[in-house]
Amino acid sequence: MGIIKRLSFKDQTFQLRETAILEATTRILSTKGFDLMTMDDVAAEVGISKPVLYKHFKSKEELAGAAMIGLLEGALGVLDERAAERPLDQITGLLGWAIRLRLSGGMPLLPSTSSHVRSMLMRNLGYVAVAIKFHNRMKKIVREAKRQGALAKDLPEDAILFSIYARTCDPAVDYLRLYTKLDDEQIVRHMLQVCMTGLTQPA
Repeated sequence: MGIIKRLSFKDQTFQLRETAILEATTRILSTKGFDLMTMDDVAAEVGISKPVLYKHFKSKEELAGAAMIGLLEGALGVLDERAAERPLDQITGLLGWAIRLRLSGGMPLLPSTSSHVRSMLMRNLGYVAVAIKFHNRMKKIVREAKRQGALAKDLPEDAILFSIYARTCDPAVDYLRLYTKLDDEQIVRHMLQVCMTGLTQPA
């Protein structure tokens, strides 16, 4: 039998604090955005000093990159959990997860905010590696869904993929929450309908 290595109390504390830092960063990024977020904001949200924060992450750029890597790893985890489902159900399930995450304040919309942010993320090799892995995984799912006739065969794969990605940062989600009486699950259901079946009444 292999030896199970147990983390020391100090290491466990370090990991728990890092998780709290990333969760706080995600919340702040989803409301303030990258440009307005400061390391002071994150430290105050977690309840730690800035020197302690810098023990985990050396810069705001590194912190934002880690938050985005965590988001993409979460999305890959959703696809892993749904791997046995039909491709269309995998796409719908992933999109529903993303919209719920956004409604809960857990979706930093960094790549869509500015060219500066996109450039910053493209220099983060860890982020690029996970982003490519996620995109390739989604492309295979979309391709199989098209082959099965579940998605429009005349639409290019990239048009479908980037339309799905765009729904995660669709401001309609915010408008529905602010200006209607719909609860979160109703918002998710209606946004999925708009994305997956469109606005028109079937013939």
